[in-house]
Amino acid sequence: MADSIVFSPPPALTRIFALIVKEFLALFKDPKSRTVLIGPPLIQLIIFGYAASFDLKYIPYAIYDEDRGALARGFEAAFSGAPAFRRVASLASEGEIAPLIDSREALLVIHIPPRFSERLLSVPPGGVDAPLQVIVDGRNSNTALVALNYVRGIVDGFNSRWLRERGQAGAPATLESRAWFNPNLESQWFFIPGVVGMLALITAILVTAMTVAREREQGTFDQLLVTPLRPGEILLGKALPGFVIGMAQGSVILLIVTLWFGVPLLGSLPALYCGLALFLLSGVGFGLFISSLAVTQQQGLLGAFLFLVPAVILSGFATPISNMPPAVQAITLIDPLRYFMAVLRKIFLEGAGFDVLTHLFWPMALIGATALALASWLFRRRMR
Repeated sequence: MADSIVFSPPPALTRIFALIVKEFLALFKDPKSRTVLIGPPLIQLIIFGYAASFDLKYIPYAIYDEDRGALARGFEAAFSGAPAFRRVASLASEGEIAPLIDSREALLVIHIPPRFSERLLSVPPGGVDAPLQVIVDGRNSNTALVALNYVRGIVDGFNSRWLRERGQAGAPATLESRAWFNPNLESQWFFIPGVVGMLALITAILVTAMTVAREREQGTFDQLLVTPLRPGEILLGKALPGFVIGMAQGSVILLIVTLWFGVPLLGSLPALYCGLALFLLSGVGFGLFISSLAVTQQQGLLGAFLFLVPAVILSGFATPISNMPPAVQAITLIDPLRYFMAVLRKIFLEGAGFDVLTHLFWPMALIGATALALASWLFRRRMR
């Protein structure tokens, strides 16, 4: 009778698997941990998806018309027909402008001066001799610039129609713009892919930053040390749950981004998951380093947020890294979110694949390996 062959996994794998199961049970049995893992990331994604936008959907404006002619009314109609513009007042004197802007009732005031219609009718072909004034609330410079660009587009359209109706040729050189990668210039297409990286980092850091600290706080850390588990196996067993949860949560967020918000995923999906895995490796490494330093879960949580806030600010999520001072730009080189943010936007908007992302993958791998090595060194040192 032939002997049956039974596969028996190596003892080290069995021990690590048992520790991973223990970590998952500890995470999902605690109602607070379940809430932190599932609720906040989805809520933050919805909030950022709708709130993080440079597009202006509502521009309150007022008209101060000193001309009151038919051509001035035609110019006003061009703004009335614009989807984002909403007239909130028609002013009768210059003194009404300042209170309206100060109270934020209007973002801008369009001033049509006297004799506007007369000057417009006397404009020679190709000439410009009918000035207008736009007074804009500049407290938020970005909003003011976007609103002025909208106004400039409406004025250009009015000028083109005016010349066509009178059989006059327009300017000899005209500018026709075409936006690549984001044809409609939707700022959400720029922001939402970045939210994927930010939420993945938050999950990986929070899950791993409190693992060792939780053992110390609950008094089970000494019990863990007397088990057959070696320090490296303990560290691996603590790291893998955060990595698995980050990958699963990242997949759910990707589905919401593409199906709910309609952001196109033009590039390679395997390249995206490769970048996500390398990025989570970095996040887990930093989380374990923080956890090895912390004595209580509260310290681990504070340490996680101490790392998260600079990481997000320095990643280029909202402001370009090229606008930062040279010293700060040098600091961003050790921020894994900087590289993953670029990976996400290249894959989502530019249709990139492995061939153009290699220069972003290896820094994340290097940062992750270094962070895990430091966490392992500190963990062993704290065990003595």
